[in-house]
Amino acid sequence: MHTRTSQFAAAVAASALSQLALSQTPSALSQTPASPNLARNLAAQCANCHGTNGKSVTEVASLAGQNAPVIVQKMKDYREGKLPATVMTQLARGYSDEQVALMADYFSRQSK
Repeated sequence: MHTRTSQFAAAVAASALSQLALSQTPSALSQTPASPNLARNLAAQCANCHGTNGKSVTEVASLAGQNAPVIVQKMKDYREGKLPATVMTQLARGYSDEQVALMADYFSRQSK
């Protein structure tokens, strides 16, 4: 039980941190030059559950090396409530399609 509470607390903290990255609207993101580290910085918010660079050391799925379109589709499914989740539904709704694509591409390029 303590592990689930810790994971939930970590996910809530990650959600709060994600609000910093989401302070710009998607339209503002497309009008400003993207930081070369934006994808990495967005992906870092997933580390609490999915591990550093998407390499999980727990029962949570690793994202490293996964196919980018699969990650994008799963995020859309979480966002729409098509996949069961405790926290991912709320987290997925906090990202624009553009941000999800950046993170998916980043994770797809990480070694397993």
